[in-house]
Amino acid sequence: MESQKIYNKLLELVKKDNVKVNEVLKKHLYTKLGGKADFFITPTNFKEIQNVVKFSNEENIPFTLLGNGSNLIIKDGGIRGIVISLKNLDDISTDGNTIVAQSGARIIDTSRHALKERLSGLEFACGIPGTVGGALYMNAGAYGGEIKDVLDYAYVIDRQGNLVKRLASELELDYRTSNIEREKDIVIEATFSLKPGKYEEIKEVMDDLTYKRESKQPLEYPSCGSVFKRPPGYFAGKLIQDSQLQGKNIGGAEVSTKHAGFIVNKNNATTTDYISLIEHVQKTVKERFGVDLEREVRIIGED
Repeated sequence: MESQKIYNKLLELVKKDNVKVNEVLKKHLYTKLGGKADFFITPTNFKEIQNVVKFSNEENIPFTLLGNGSNLIIKDGGIRGIVISLKNLDDISTDGNTIVAQSGARIIDTSRHALKERLSGLEFACGIPGTVGGALYMNAGAYGGEIKDVLDYAYVIDRQGNLVKRLASELELDYRTSNIEREKDIVIEATFSLKPGKYEEIKEVMDDLTYKRESKQPLEYPSCGSVFKRPPGYFAGKLIQDSQLQGKNIGGAEVSTKHAGFIVNKNNATTTDYISLIEHVQKTVKERFGVDLEREVRIIGED
């Protein structure tokens, strides 16, 4: 299907101001890396997403989901087809001891909403930069807590464009993984089951975790966050540090001198720089310690 016809059809499905052509994706990613999207849409309701998914299926047009780009690397060649950004779906509400958050809401903001409502259980998420949808996708966690501890159920749009309720037990949530990618589901809303707590106690925990994060992580530079999963029996950052890789750079990408588990975009890096440095770190750690570092960050797009 030719580009003009795709564009015209998208204008029928999504408001005009929410459809862009050849959108530069680095504007939407924490790494500030990546090429262009053929079509970039920002739906404002669930029905628009369903219609775009059904249209993509009918015309065999690939589509890619984008949260707030905190745990994602997009290659310099960009992404073909349709990129769906869920940033406009960011509503957060309370129902008794549960919080209902749309997928485009930041998990940090969801944690803060829980604090305001004096609900405990999401304190661990106060420093995780991703969206609710992204947090479910990878079962995000920090400081001893993770999404599967508090998730009750989610609503998703499946690969056929149907709205489906998925219980937490159906998502196969495990260490930094779920079955959402395999099932090609689009998370659009999540319900978290929390416990009543005292505002001061919840805030004290969140303040402590925020201090730990800000004092140890290189938040002054663009990055994708923690690059690697924790290998069984080891810590990725310690292995990288012991490999004398802190400060190692390829092009504008550098292994952080503040936290070895982070690779930062220090000086106008390209995605090629960034990926090359990831691979160099993996190769070096394997040679020195015999440990395979598995990426936590996703890499997508065209070379």
